[in-house]
Amino acid sequence: MGDNRQVTVWDSMVGQAQAVATLRAAAADAASTQPGSAMTHAWLLTGPPGSGRSTAATAFAQSLVCSEQGCGSCLQCRLVVAGSHPDVEIIRPDGISYKTADARALVARASMAPTQSKWHVIVLEDADRLTETANNVLLKAIEEPPPRAVWLLCTPSVEDVLPTIRSRCRHVSLRSPGVYEIADYLVQTAGVDHATAVFAARASQGHVGRARALAADHEVRKRRQAILAVPGSLDGLKACMQAAAGLVDTARADAAAATADLDEKEERELRMAWGEGAEGRGVKGGVRGIKGAIKELLDKQSSRRTRVQRDQLDRALIDLIAFYRDVLVVQFGAHQPTVAGVEPEGSISLVNDEIHTLIEKTAALGTPVDTMYRIDALEHARQALIANVTPLLAMQALTVDLRNPAARRSLA
Repeated sequence: MGDNRQVTVWDSMVGQAQAVATLRAAAADAASTQPGSAMTHAWLLTGPPGSGRSTAATAFAQSLVCSEQGCGSCLQCRLVVAGSHPDVEIIRPDGISYKTADARALVARASMAPTQSKWHVIVLEDADRLTETANNVLLKAIEEPPPRAVWLLCTPSVEDVLPTIRSRCRHVSLRSPGVYEIADYLVQTAGVDHATAVFAARASQGHVGRARALAADHEVRKRRQAILAVPGSLDGLKACMQAAAGLVDTARADAAAATADLDEKEERELRMAWGEGAEGRGVKGGVRGIKGAIKELLDKQSSRRTRVQRDQLDRALIDLIAFYRDVLVVQFGAHQPTVAGVEPEGSISLVNDEIHTLIEKTAALGTPVDTMYRIDALEHARQALIANVTPLLAMQALTVDLRNPAARRSLA
C-alpha cells in the first residue's frame, strides 16, 4: 500500500524530530484562543552548516500564518516559500555583514502589524553576521517587541549572538542529519536511486542542501571532483599558483552565475521605479537622480557576489578537509574495505569512498603529522577568508602549504 500520509512543512526538516516537536507545539499554542507557554516572541535556531536552520525557520513561519499550522499546500504556505507573504520577512545579508542601518530598517518594519494573519514573522538568516552596533539595535527590539512580532534568528551556535540577545530567545538546537536519513529523504524527494542518494549524503557531510545538489546536478559533482583532484596536482610552485587561481576563478564564476538573474531583476525594477523611459517634465527631472541609485545598487550587488564567492571557496575548503580526514583515517588503519557491501565492525567510513584508491595512494605518500598540518593549513585558509584576506592570496598560501607541509611545521 502507498503512503497516504499528508506531507506538511515539517517533512522538510530532515532528522530533526526533537526540534520539530518543539516548533509544532509552539505553532499549536500560537493558534490557540488561550495561548500557553510553548510560544514566545523570539527564537534562536542554531546548528552546523547544512543542518537546516533556514528550512526550520521557514517551516515555523509557515505554521504561524497557516490556518492548519503548516499544511505546506495552501496559499499562505506557498507565499512564504515564494518570499511574497506580506506578514513574513525572510532576511538574508546582501554583503559580508548586516550593517546598523540594515538593522534599524528591519526593526522599523517589525513594528508593523500583520495584515493577513495573526503574526508578523521576521526570519533573520546568518544572524552571526550582525555587527556589534547592529546587535545592539536588534537587542532593543527584542527586549520591547511589538505585540504580534515574532523574531526567528538563525546562527551556527549560541555564542554567535550577544548573551543579552540569546537570554531573551528560546533556543532550538538542530543537529547534522545522518547519512541514511538524508539518503532516504533524497530518494523520496529528488527521485534518485539509493546508491546515488547514499553517495550524495555521505559526500555532503550532513549538509542537506549540498546533498540535494550533488544528487541532482552533474555539474556540481564535476566541480567537486575537480576540487578533490587539487592535492594530487601540486607538483611544483607553478602548479600551486595555477591551482589557487583555478579555485578562485571557479568560485567567482559560480557566484556570478548564482546572482546574475537577481542582479538583472533588481536593476530592471529600480529603473522602472525611477521612471526610466517615461515622458513628462516631472518624470524627466526625477530620472536624472537615477545614477546615484544605480551606483548604490551596484555596490550592494558587488558585496553580495563577494559573499557568495567566499561561501563557495569555503565549501571547497570543507571538501578538501574531508579528503585529508579520509587520508588520516587510512593512515591510522581505522578504515577497512567493505566485504560484499557490508562495512566491517569498528571500521570508520570514508566521506569520499568513491575515490578510496586515490586516498590510499595519498596516505602512503605522507605521514599522519603531514596530514594534520595540511588540515591545519585548510582551517587557517578558512579563517583568512573570514578576516577578508584577498581570496587569491589566501588560496596561494594554502596550496603551497598543502604541497609542502614541512614548511608549515617549521612555523609551529
